[in-house]
Amino acid sequence: MTDASSPRHTVAVDEAPDRVERRSIVVDAAASTVFDVLADPSRHHEFDGSGTVQASRDSAPERLSEGAKFGMDMKLVVPYRMTNEVVEFVENETIAWRHLGGHIWRYRLDEVDGGTRVTEEFDWRTSKAPPFLKLMGYPDKNATSIEKTLERLATLVDQDPTS
Repeated sequence: MTDASSPRHTVAVDEAPDRVERRSIVVDAAASTVFDVLADPSRHHEFDGSGTVQASRDSAPERLSEGAKFGMDMKLVVPYRMTNEVVEFVENETIAWRHLGGHIWRYRLDEVDGGTRVTEEFDWRTSKAPPFLKLMGYPDKNATSIEKTLERLATLVDQDPTS
């Protein structure tokens, strides 16, 4: 098991187009192991670095797929519910979902020497309210949350005995 704070788990800030916040980390696990965690909505609260994801709704599928809809119990000051739809899905490579706000959460996996590079993106190019997101500071807040998410995901998959 590798400590998430070790140099191996340094979160990198990647160049991204305007309205995309992107960070990457290399984890000591196969892409299939990482993808299995990402494709299981019941595990999203385990790696969420924002602290807002509480649990998947009972109606969520056991495993996500293209077009799948899944509900999450959330909390940002007050509890609320969010429904997401998977909009990109390539087994062991890419998974992305969006909710009614239109912005997309995307994970890209690339096998590299020593493991898998996991890149998480908050893509708000398709947001229905970009001025609101900017005004509220969400791009910067989400960039910080992405870094925490990737660190938690690294620790989670490094502990997985199947990786």
